[in-house]
Amino acid sequence: MPGENLSRDEAHERASLLSVDAYEVVLDLRSAVGESTETVRTFRSETTIRFRRTGGGTSTFVDLIAPSVNAVTLNGRPLDPAAVFDGTRIALDDLADENTLVVDAQCAYSRTGEGMHRFVDPEDGEVYLYTQYEPADARRVFANFEQPDLKAPYRFAVTAPEGWTVWSNGAGEQDAEGVWRFAETAPISTYITCVVAGPYHYVTDTYARGELEIPLGAMCRKSLAKHFDPDDIFLITKQGFDFFHENFDYPYPFGKYDQAFVPEYNLGAMENPGLVTFREECVFRGKVTQASYEARSNVILHEMAHMWFGDLVTMVWWDDLWLKESFADFMGSFVNAEATRFTNSWVTFANNRKAWAYRADQLPSTHPITADIRDLEDAKLNFDGITYAKGASVLKQLVAYAGRDAFMEGARRYFKRHAYGNTRLADLLSILEETSGRDMKAWAKSWLQTSGVNSLTPAVTQDAEGRIVELAVLQEGDELRPHRAAVGLYRLSDGELVRYARAEVDIAGARTVVSALAGEERPDLILVNDDDLTYCKIRFDEGSLTTLRAHLGDITDPLARALGWSALWNLTRDGLMPARDFVAVALAFAGRETDIGVLQMVHGWAKSAVALYAAPAWREEGGRLLAEGGLRELRTAEPGSEHQLTWARFFAATASTEADFQFLEGLLDGTAEVDGLDVDQELRWALLSPLAVHGRADEARIGEELARDDTATGKRHQTRLLASRPSSEVKAQAWAQVVESDALSNALVEATIAGFVQPSQRELIAPYAEKYFAAIERLWDERSIQIGIDVVQGLFPGLQDSEATLAAADSWLSEHAGAAPALRRLVLESRDDLARALRAQACDGAA
Repeated sequence: MPGENLSRDEAHERASLLSVDAYEVVLDLRSAVGESTETVRTFRSETTIRFRRTGGGTSTFVDLIAPSVNAVTLNGRPLDPAAVFDGTRIALDDLADENTLVVDAQCAYSRTGEGMHRFVDPEDGEVYLYTQYEPADARRVFANFEQPDLKAPYRFAVTAPEGWTVWSNGAGEQDAEGVWRFAETAPISTYITCVVAGPYHYVTDTYARGELEIPLGAMCRKSLAKHFDPDDIFLITKQGFDFFHENFDYPYPFGKYDQAFVPEYNLGAMENPGLVTFREECVFRGKVTQASYEARSNVILHEMAHMWFGDLVTMVWWDDLWLKESFADFMGSFVNAEATRFTNSWVTFANNRKAWAYRADQLPSTHPITADIRDLEDAKLNFDGITYAKGASVLKQLVAYAGRDAFMEGARRYFKRHAYGNTRLADLLSILEETSGRDMKAWAKSWLQTSGVNSLTPAVTQDAEGRIVELAVLQEGDELRPHRAAVGLYRLSDGELVRYARAEVDIAGARTVVSALAGEERPDLILVNDDDLTYCKIRFDEGSLTTLRAHLGDITDPLARALGWSALWNLTRDGLMPARDFVAVALAFAGRETDIGVLQMVHGWAKSAVALYAAPAWREEGGRLLAEGGLRELRTAEPGSEHQLTWARFFAATASTEADFQFLEGLLDGTAEVDGLDVDQELRWALLSPLAVHGRADEARIGEELARDDTATGKRHQTRLLASRPSSEVKAQAWAQVVESDALSNALVEATIAGFVQPSQRELIAPYAEKYFAAIERLWDERSIQIGIDVVQGLFPGLQDSEATLAAADSWLSEHAGAAPALRRLVLESRDDLARALRAQACDGAA
């Protein structure tokens, strides 16, 4: 729609013209319940904006995406909605020095997780609402100047159905007329305003520190209340507030602190000040591993860090998105390790978050951490592994480079100097130069303003007695960067691979000698980037790689072991190590992995190795080996342990033989059991899934399972399993539901795509490759950007792993040069994943 994709130039021009003094937003949400005769269910939104003209122009526009506008008044002068509103913008002419704009509109409830999302709980029929805006969907709920640098205070007033509670950024209460009125916020950006409304289950607590008291709240749907564990959520929240107050020296500035766990959420969470929203999958319905609790804790702390990095101080435009996301991602792991029970969170970071970054940084769409964001579509796609995980990795490198004390002092000065304002990269760098004495401009040029990942490889020479004469680190990559890194020497001793020497070094250029390790005994393993101080791909000399493949499970240090797993996976993805060799290492050592998060990552990598990177002729054997290994480890795991649960899920995901399926059926009907394994409802769905994929569970059997679990989560599982059945009719129906119709909610679109795409059904879905390329441009134009992303990424025919599919992607790209850049980027990225898979398959086939 014209005007929907706001450009950076338009935002800059508007910011030079005006400043905003205040918003008053009045919403009537009573239409959320009951029957509706409208084609699109809507609610009334009345917005008053007070703003000043500070530049030379007399015309601008306000953003609004709505089915209709009832009235527009500028400085008491009525404007004809038909003349000034085009569906995305309201044109404003003849501005005065001081202006008051009033917009009365009918805005639409959302089913895509963008704007005012409406959800009906299938378990009890209750309706729940919440808003989600980043980067620019507040305009779907109220008229505004939708850009981060036009901050203002907000007052919200909401009329809701009887019996509901409403929350917003500020503290609120219901007046005598039944209207919920909320305290004025501090100056904040449009995208972090928020409203949550409905019959939520709500629990309260208080954080106290000296004279500071912060009211705490946590909420979820009523039907999830029996699974809710607010005590642990409040524990992590308080530990986070302790850490940030001790280190930031700036009290939490937004009053109360509510945390809402909401349904059908597109993101992990959103840092709305005073009202953080999370995906409700963080409320665990069954037994999960400590990795799940650690991940939830990380998200809680990530969002809390945003109260300072992002909410108090906000980027001018989305080019500097990293100013908030990289810091928050780094802080999630940093605070987890230092202030909570999850002291090994840096292991998870090295093994999990960095894998995301390494993939993103090797795509053709990779970009510097400080990216060139031309418009809102660019911004939406840059919430990626570069902005988050690579940025966080680089900040970890910065702490090693500049020192922790200088880093924290820089943060303190940054908050105090720019509170409630907007910043660019230079604002942060100037402060870090003050506190560290280092040249941050040179560091930033290498790390923030270039793209790509370096490889670091050890090169060692030794004397006749086996001692190191010289150990050098060789750096490869398009941009050779300065690295503060540790090099560890490991040797086998009594069946364990242990470190006996370590040196930190400043790596610069193509070759750096680590003089501190000269004279040491020749190691069995040299680990560059030991302790994971920098961001790089770890490579090995021949002797070290041989040791690692034979003794990875013998490494005693969990972080070093995680780095070993990650390095072998990168070699596999890069087509330098056959996929079957990675599978062999996984089968040999995964059963000894003590870190449950690392084990779960290795399981995922092993499945991807067989499905994507193994030679087609070996796939069946590889899958059989994984299932056999999974069943073996399931039977020997400690009864009732999280490792047992993890191996049960892995076995289910790899099951492929008649015996496998019979065992799964036995676990479901109670005729088979594994000592200590609790087959709860979530595990039941995991066990049923392969039976559906392989035609052992039909629609009736899946319906029986839904009858046991007739909940929102159960409905998503049912939808996924129905679409996963091996039938051409099933695939045609699933395709039509996602591509030809927009009736499904965002959550059910996601579930349908997940079911449709099955590695064991390559031939069945082959006809949809051509249909995909014929449909995606139309679909991108017609759907919201979030649904567009989900469909374009999710349905790319990557399982049709042939040169013909590559050629089809190349043909589409050449014939659609004028397509939306964001759409072209998604296709280009998926095309690159396919090309990588073909290279890895060639490597494996040559083994």
